[in-house]
Amino acid sequence: MNIEVTRARVASDELLGDLNRLVPQLSASAAPLNRDALAKLVDADHVVVLMARLDGTTVGTLSLVVFDIPSGTRAWIEDVVVDEGARGKGVGEALVLAAVEEARSKGVRTIDLTSRPSREAANALYVKVGFERRETNVYRLSLDTLNAEESR
Repeated sequence: MNIEVTRARVASDELLGDLNRLVPQLSASAAPLNRDALAKLVDADHVVVLMARLDGTTVGTLSLVVFDIPSGTRAWIEDVVVDEGARGKGVGEALVLAAVEEARSKGVRTIDLTSRPSREAANALYVKVGFERRETNVYRLSLDTLNAEESR
């Protein structure tokens, strides 16, 4: 088994197809990407989209978002997904470790991520590679919902 992790740099048809196959395995509510959205994502200076291939087949992805704030350069790991057929083979670990190295190269002080408690394997992976669970509240405001309510 050979796992290769690379940064997506071109909004190709292949990348679009890979992401539109993988992301629904993470989020049933995520809309499919189109070429323009993919180009915007891949071309963004503050976003690194990593793709994992197992024996030449794309089987995973994650996004690393890097940003500067007054307390330093920080990062979030988002949308980590490994194809169902490739889980348990080290793909998630390879993706996360590649993201950590990318963040380190950009001078990031801390990397955060969230994971639902039901994703037991993912949570165990994050602890295994050195992430520590934080006691914090995570809040979300859905602007789509807010905008719909305001327009009534």
